[in-house]
Amino acid sequence: MGWGSWVAVGDSFTEGLNDVDDAGGFRGWADRLAELMGDRDPNFRYANLAVRGKMVDEIIDEQVPLAIAANAELVTFCAGGNDLIVPGSDADELAERIERAIVDLRSAGIDVVIFAGPDPKAMPMVRRVRAKVAIYNEHLHAIADRHGAMIVDLWAMHVLGDERAWSDDRLHFSPEGHRRIALRTAEVLGIPTEEDWREPWPPQVRDTSWFKLRKADLDWTRVHLVPWVKRQLRGESMGDGVLPKRPELRPLGDMSDYQKS
Repeated sequence: MGWGSWVAVGDSFTEGLNDVDDAGGFRGWADRLAELMGDRDPNFRYANLAVRGKMVDEIIDEQVPLAIAANAELVTFCAGGNDLIVPGSDADELAERIERAIVDLRSAGIDVVIFAGPDPKAMPMVRRVRAKVAIYNEHLHAIADRHGAMIVDLWAMHVLGDERAWSDDRLHFSPEGHRRIALRTAEVLGIPTEEDWREPWPPQVRDTSWFKLRKADLDWTRVHLVPWVKRQLRGESMGDGVLPKRPELRPLGDMSDYQKS
């Protein structure tokens, strides 16, 4: 099946952090997949409403109605990562809210793809909520089954267990991680590609000395963790003031009036 229009909703994952493009913005798995879809259909239209730092309720309240109003044939929905790392958040409650949004999208006749989160075992700040992520993912599989949605299971993508799939902040994917996720999503959608997301990573020589590993952890804490904690304490988001990079359904080549993040 082909789709002539697609709206992507979500947070930093779908916005594309940290896959920098040639214009100084972010490309990400969604833009990469849109290019594959556009190669097959010159009339294909794409919008990306995702904004870094958005929580589930913000995505549902701000982005989902716009996706429905756009009358898109396909919507990809990924949310919850920012909520799950907040102490006291409840995976069951998050899943209930997301299910209502998926019902609204499906009731509008839209095909939907949702994403089960990656295994955070190797990520120092997020691995403490690994069990919560696993429960949340099970809910998402059940939601997809109940409502005829498609699902991209990032937890099952063993290649994302390699540190090279992640950027230096250990929270967002690297360009290569985004490329492989785009290929996996294309596979779920039945879009042929010439590349395989399962391709093994090339051999890598790693410095596993205690000193180098501890220095890397300290650098990460100073550059990434401390600023994140400060934002949380101030009630701020890294997405404050950031606008969607593709707010309307348009052909891929039409980037006029778009603001690069």
